[in-house]
Amino acid sequence: MVNPLGVAVIGAGMAGRAHAAAWRAAPSETTPPVRLVSVCDMVPEVAEAAAAHFGYERYDTDWRTIVDADDIDIVSVVVANSLHRELVEALLAAGKNVLCEKPLTDTIPDAEAMVAAAEAAPTIARLGFTFRRAPGIAAIADLVADGTLGPVHHIDAHYWTDYACSPLAPMSWRYTGDMGTGALADLGSHLTDTVEFIAGPILAVSGGRFHTAITERPLPLGHVIGHDHVEVSDEYEPVTNDDYAGFGVEFPTGSGTIQVSRISAGHPNTLAVEVFCENGSARFDMRSPGSIDLGTTSGDPLRDGLTTVQLGPAHPYIADGLPMAAPGIGIGQNDGFVFQARSFLQEVGGRPAADSLPRCATFAEGLHALAVRDAVIASAAHAGAREEVPT
Repeated sequence: MVNPLGVAVIGAGMAGRAHAAAWRAAPSETTPPVRLVSVCDMVPEVAEAAAAHFGYERYDTDWRTIVDADDIDIVSVVVANSLHRELVEALLAAGKNVLCEKPLTDTIPDAEAMVAAAEAAPTIARLGFTFRRAPGIAAIADLVADGTLGPVHHIDAHYWTDYACSPLAPMSWRYTGDMGTGALADLGSHLTDTVEFIAGPILAVSGGRFHTAITERPLPLGHVIGHDHVEVSDEYEPVTNDDYAGFGVEFPTGSGTIQVSRISAGHPNTLAVEVFCENGSARFDMRSPGSIDLGTTSGDPLRDGLTTVQLGPAHPYIADGLPMAAPGIGIGQNDGFVFQARSFLQEVGGRPAADSLPRCATFAEGLHALAVRDAVIASAAHAGAREEVPT
């Protein structure tokens, strides 16, 4: 009998809880078994609650305990971006397999160091771009790649959220740092990866612009978990990064636009992508993740136009991912975390890539995403000038 792999999650906020739940649901006949060992968070009551809720054996409050533990083989790192490098390097040096939440880190030098550490490690290090796992996005990418839709001429993508709409949303690490470390880093890292997943690598950006609508925020009186709104004090601190970012992109076969915002009233979590190709078009909206719209260009006016396609077992991830794999069964963002964890387990367990879910993103891809971000920052600093993305 195969010994189960011990799993831990560092960071028990919003995304950390998604990782904790995913490891519980991920094992299948295609993966090694797991033990849910520890949830770690610096706030004891938060760590304890998450460990109890998701069925982990214990909780810890110091990430170094996870590094030193001999009963842990796999670790999700889901903490503030600026902390990723220190944790990941220590975990890899201790022989752990690491799944790091996006973005890879805050700076190019730190990202380069993390890539080097991952390449030198005998264990596996991967990055969590979960929207690749949305069956609708993966289906559109397949239709582009296999020629059904053909080359992408242009693409329109936006990621609207409203977690920062209220001026009373408390100050946290999300609102500190230079321009480009706010909505662009948080939401744009997901969206640029999604655009590249469908259309190919972003070669250059232009028209970079930022806007900060709420320029100061109150300090919290308690611990801020994810986007939670807690009681606040009368003391304020300045917001130093972006509430909104927008820019144009160039990729190998065309161009497009990307916009991200954390102050979009009425949009709790709207990632939407529309692609226009040589042979048709396609549209995905996270508000209806169980379907995609396809547009045809056959020349028949009775049949051409957008048609809604309900996703089912013939589309990516569903047959091998959902316990009830049938058309019309609900699909959500949490499922992407499960698909991601299962893919990681398959790789750690040595299952061939051809017989597995698509592999998780590499740290090198995370470094590229930061290069795109920095090109947008440079464009904004130079009145929207065109900036090439280093390759």
